[in-house]
Amino acid sequence: MSIRVVLAEDSVLLREGVSRLLESQDDLVLAGVCGDLPGLLEMIDHDQPDVVVTDIRMPPTGTDEGIQAAARLRAERPSIGVVVLSQYANPAYALALLGGGSEGRAYLLKERVGDVEELVSAIREVARGGSVIDPKVVEALVAASSRRARSGLEHLTRREGEILGEMAQGKSNAAIAASLVLSERAVEKHTNSIFSKLGLSEERDVNRRVKAVLLYLADQAH
Repeated sequence: MSIRVVLAEDSVLLREGVSRLLESQDDLVLAGVCGDLPGLLEMIDHDQPDVVVTDIRMPPTGTDEGIQAAARLRAERPSIGVVVLSQYANPAYALALLGGGSEGRAYLLKERVGDVEELVSAIREVARGGSVIDPKVVEALVAASSRRARSGLEHLTRREGEILGEMAQGKSNAAIAASLVLSERAVEKHTNSIFSKLGLSEERDVNRRVKAVLLYLADQAH
């Protein structure tokens, strides 16, 4: 079954390059191309894509239009996957993108767009509800965390490690409870212990959940 993709990128050269990459794939259908946020939102309504590939910074303000689009889709059309392309490994943007959950979200650096398989794999992954985070972005997020948080993974119990692994798959506390045959209250208790051991107790709930997952992913990559 083909994956319908809408591309939003204000750089003409990059837009043309990515368009050609997508059109070369048998299982992808390029449903529309635009260069700004209003155009993207209109195209989503009109073309009903499965996945949106978008630059983070586009007109009209050139700040965080891609993040705005992802947040709106999370609230209104959660089944649509989003692949965000960024020039920089910006921790704040990554946290904003993943704040509502990592399901169906990918954060790739533009320098990797030339790797056809990497971009196409990310599109396929978010189309089925998975997530992809560029390794350099993970490194930036880990570097932004405290040294205590980085070493805290060693102090997690086996059960806490299991719960963090489930969390890394984008699961809610209810889904984790069902998967591990625990009560939601038990999952919440273990989750709070994880945050405490990773030195994230003072963070906002969304941010500490995302940071905990990214620390886990970075540890798994080593």
